[in-house]
Amino acid sequence: MTWAKPKGYSKNTINRAGDILISDRSSKKEKNEAIEVLGNWRAIHSYPTHVFKIRLKDKARIIDKNSLTAQRLKRATSIINKLKRRYNGCTPTMNLSQMQDISGCRAVLSNVSLVRKLYIDYYLKGDLKHKKVGEKDYIATPKKDGYRSIHLIYRYFSDKGKTEYNGLLVEIQLRSKLQHLWATAIETVDFFTRQAIKSNEGQEEWTNFFKLVSSAFAKIEGCPCVPNTPSDEKELYSQIKRKEAELNVIKKMSSWTKSVKVFREVIKTKPNLQYFLLDLDIVGEKLSITAYTKKQEQRAILDYAKAEERNRGKKENDVVLVGADTTNELKKAYPNYFVDSRDFLFNLKKIVNKY
Repeated sequence: MTWAKPKGYSKNTINRAGDILISDRSSKKEKNEAIEVLGNWRAIHSYPTHVFKIRLKDKARIIDKNSLTAQRLKRATSIINKLKRRYNGCTPTMNLSQMQDISGCRAVLSNVSLVRKLYIDYYLKGDLKHKKVGEKDYIATPKKDGYRSIHLIYRYFSDKGKTEYNGLLVEIQLRSKLQHLWATAIETVDFFTRQAIKSNEGQEEWTNFFKLVSSAFAKIEGCPCVPNTPSDEKELYSQIKRKEAELNVIKKMSSWTKSVKVFREVIKTKPNLQYFLLDLDIVGEKLSITAYTKKQEQRAILDYAKAEERNRGKKENDVVLVGADTTNELKKAYPNYFVDSRDFLFNLKKIVNKY
């Protein structure tokens, strides 16, 4: 495999590119040049990430034969949005060259005990020559939004060959299957509702729902609950049941998951299709899908606006317009997307039906 090579950009040049990309005053020429810098900076992280992923996969399989591993490069839009969130109005609180999660790899194991074993055997007792520069245990101390996982940041180092990648940061995530299902479900909701729950910019009702579900999953795994959620199981499950009914989570997510499968099958035979309009009758459990080509973009937007107006104030209807390219991105980010979504709903149904 051929790996991208560093183009010799200085840290100042890389940070300057980040500043240009989040500024409203940057010219088109400046932004194009900055995108090129960002593209190379992101691409060169692929090789060290691959090195970490190979070892992670081998160690995870020894501990749990059902483990899943994956690597990813952060999407350019996600990088830019993160830089914007870290901008305090005067100066950035984090520069592009300092971002620790531009690339990363993840191991998903069957349960928390196996996650802990991998962490101890691989990272505490292991012989990694790369320097660990950061560690966050979000399983022992969940984030306030409900996110749970172990994060480890390493600075890549090689003393023979590939030394041009030395110093690049790679993030490693270790999580259980339930923690992964929760994260996948958020990606699904963000995608179809145009939210950013994952970035703490979601609608309050959805944000609260996922906090509660995270605590329910934590209880199942014998882990600490999310701050400011009920410690009593019956009360916790009752709140989840109410939220699920208010948001129609199960019916919506079931239809969304089916629709993505339809998109991908249709695109195989008609690759020129670019947009899909979903109109869901929640009560009748009917989903209609209208497809559009790139040339029909304006028509798709107009039809979407008409459908929104027609369904305004109707909780029993849900309409959304999605792009074919973004459905592919969702599949790339979560290769087992269909299984993950189905398993999340299976666990959610057990919670809402328990009491």
